[in-house]
Amino acid sequence: MAKPRIQFICQNCGAVHTRWAGKCDECGEWNTLVEEGTSGGIGSGPGKLSGRKGRAVALTSLSGEIEDAPRIKSGIGELDRVTGGGFVRGSAILVGGDPGIGKSTLLTQAAAALARQGHRVVYVSGEEAVAQIRLRAQRLHAADTDVLLAAETNVEDILATISDSKRPDLIIIDSIQTLWTDAADSAPGTVTQVRAGAQAMIRYAKQTGAAVVLVGHVTKEGQIAGPRVVEHMVDAVLYFEGEGGHHYRILRTVKNRFGPTDEIGVFEMSDRGLREVANPSELFLGERNEKSPGAAVFAGMEGTRPILVEIQALVAPSTLGTPRRAVVGWDGNRLSMILAVLEAHCGVRFGQHDVYLNVAGGYRITEPAADLAVASALVSSIAGIALPADCVYFGEVSLSGAVRPVAHAVQRLKEADKLGFKQAVLPKGSNDVAKNGNARLTETASLPDLVARIAASGPGKRQRED
Repeated sequence: MAKPRIQFICQNCGAVHTRWAGKCDECGEWNTLVEEGTSGGIGSGPGKLSGRKGRAVALTSLSGEIEDAPRIKSGIGELDRVTGGGFVRGSAILVGGDPGIGKSTLLTQAAAALARQGHRVVYVSGEEAVAQIRLRAQRLHAADTDVLLAAETNVEDILATISDSKRPDLIIIDSIQTLWTDAADSAPGTVTQVRAGAQAMIRYAKQTGAAVVLVGHVTKEGQIAGPRVVEHMVDAVLYFEGEGGHHYRILRTVKNRFGPTDEIGVFEMSDRGLREVANPSELFLGERNEKSPGAAVFAGMEGTRPILVEIQALVAPSTLGTPRRAVVGWDGNRLSMILAVLEAHCGVRFGQHDVYLNVAGGYRITEPAADLAVASALVSSIAGIALPADCVYFGEVSLSGAVRPVAHAVQRLKEADKLGFKQAVLPKGSNDVAKNGNARLTETASLPDLVARIAASGPGKRQRED
């Protein structure tokens, strides 16, 4: 009898090694290799599979009739926006987020909303008992719905249960890390089990047309735990984000085969669950101090949604040999670049000052269009000049000090006009800007021009002190 082959799989990235090592060669993490056998179906070699002759499949052309993907709308506007218009039948969605962020709460509310519309919804939990789910449903006023519950972790038992009755429209698995299958000889939560469980649920979704939502744990770096191959297998990946000190939550689309990516939905956490925030710009601008220097309003874009958010900067004299640079909600390397451009091309010196940058409300900005707003806030703080309260800023700053145009300028200006902003500072050459709008537009081609305009707009800190 042949000796079963042993392999070692990294629990962080899923790389396969023939022998144990303290450090994974692929991702560089330490103590993540776990011994797993290959006698099961998942991970076994080609020789373990029964040989059969392949069948021919029909080939077709790219041209032909196109039908929109059939969707199931939950009735929760922010959730439908993120998914691209609702859950697509036969699709698999992976939802990740920190512990306690509200993943189960949101999915329970979505399940109840779909059940009220007459859809058949199955909620399978591997982390909580049925009584615990019922307690949450009572708190969310969802206990009166016909959502079917189960507390099970075996994949084969779950598939047998949902296959014996009418096909469900939506299946929620909370969470994928708790599932285990007989096809893999390893503990639940390992790379092999996570991959095998996800593969079985996705195969069921494609064969039956039921939408499957998988909940995934996240690592300390904020990435979904388990092999990255699971993110490639599913049709959409959603991240649930939020800070512990803030009452709002952001559902962000990272991948979506049936809709736009980088879309966000904003929710507010309350004692009765998650509440939709239809206008997130008002949420991020709710507590502005309009007369304080160092604050600039950035007109940003998240997918197809324009969002206005306040960027706060504080530049203070430093007593340290190496001044501090603290950033919350933005890229620290990007801040270093903006500081270098201001010093090299604008003559603004930050070498003896501490620089603190914060995005109000705990929001996180990823697009480079925030460069102009950040630079304006920094110059406003170090000069002690408050920026106009009714002005928004957007534009990308290059290393030469030039201000480059960014996309979706019209949508940004429409959102600013809707919230009462009458001025806008934007890059020169934004061709898609409507000139007949209500806002007074100030186009700038270089960062030194903007700095000079801010310095000439009012008395600086030194003049007021004198």
